[in-house]
Amino acid sequence: MLSRVAPWLASRRDVPDPAGLSVRTLDGQDTEALTLLAQQDRVANVFILAHLRAAGTAAPTSGGAGIIGVFDDGILVGACWAGANLVPVQLDPALAGVVAAAANRSGRRYASAFGPAEAVLALYAELMDVGHRAHEVREDQPLMVIEGAPGVEPDPRLGLGSLSDFDRILPACAAMFEEEVGYSPFLGGREFYSRRVEGLIRQGHSLVHLNESREVVFKAELGAVTEDVTQVQGVWMNPLYRGQGLSAGYMAAVVKEAQKVAPITSLYVNCFNLRARSMYERVGFRQVGTFATVLF
Repeated sequence: MLSRVAPWLASRRDVPDPAGLSVRTLDGQDTEALTLLAQQDRVANVFILAHLRAAGTAAPTSGGAGIIGVFDDGILVGACWAGANLVPVQLDPALAGVVAAAANRSGRRYASAFGPAEAVLALYAELMDVGHRAHEVREDQPLMVIEGAPGVEPDPRLGLGSLSDFDRILPACAAMFEEEVGYSPFLGGREFYSRRVEGLIRQGHSLVHLNESREVVFKAELGAVTEDVTQVQGVWMNPLYRGQGLSAGYMAAVVKEAQKVAPITSLYVNCFNLRARSMYERVGFRQVGTFATVLF
C-alpha cells in the first residue's frame, strides 16, 4: 500500500518520506504523544481527547478497539481510532493508504468513519480499493462552534435527563438515530445502545425536556466532553412539536448547560439541512471546519 501513497507523498513537502514510515497500534507509552497530536485541534479531535480523558491511556480497550498510529522515524505524525467507527486524528490525507491497510488487516467491521472531511474521504477511497463499500457518504458537514452567550433566550424547560425517565428517553434516542442513519440502533440487539444512553444519563450528558405527560419534546446529548470542548450530538425534536419555532430556545439551553462543563460547544451538521444550519447560526454557532461521515 505504501507504493500507492508514495507519489502523493513525494509531491508534498509537508508530509513524511514513505521510507521512514511505520504503522502500528498504539499502546500506553504513546499516550502523551497522541495527546499532543490531538491537541493541535481540540475541536476537531474532541472525540479522541474525550476518550483519553476517560481511559487515561492510548492502549487498546478491553473490547478490542485500538488506535492506529503512523510514525515518521519514530515520531507520531497521524493516528486513527479503530473501534466500531474509524476516526482520523490529524491524519494527512496522503497517509490514508497505510491507515486503511492496517484497518483492513484487523478484520473488524466498521459502522462508519467520521471526522475532518479530507482525511475521512481519503480513507474511504483507500478502503474502497480493498472491498469496503458505503451505503451513504456525507461529504460536507459544517463543523460549528459557539463561545460565549447564545444569541437567543434559552428555554428554561430543558434539564438533565434522569434515570427514572430512561424508558422514555431511550425510544427518543432510537428515533433520532433511525432518522439520521436510516436503520434502528437495535438491529444487533438492544443492550449496547441502551448502555450507551444510560451512561450518558448517569454522566449528566443527557439534556431533555419532557412535557406534563412525560413525553420527550426535545433532547440532545453531550457526546464527547473535555475540559475545553463539548460536542453536541443526537439533537432531536418530537415530530409533534416541529415547526413551532422551539428549537432555537432549546439549543440555546443546550449551550448554557454545555458551558458549565467546557467553554467551547461544538457540533457538526449535514450541509443539506438548511433549517438546522440556520437555527444554529441564529443561536450563535459559526463554522470552523468541515467534517464528513461515511456510513458502511
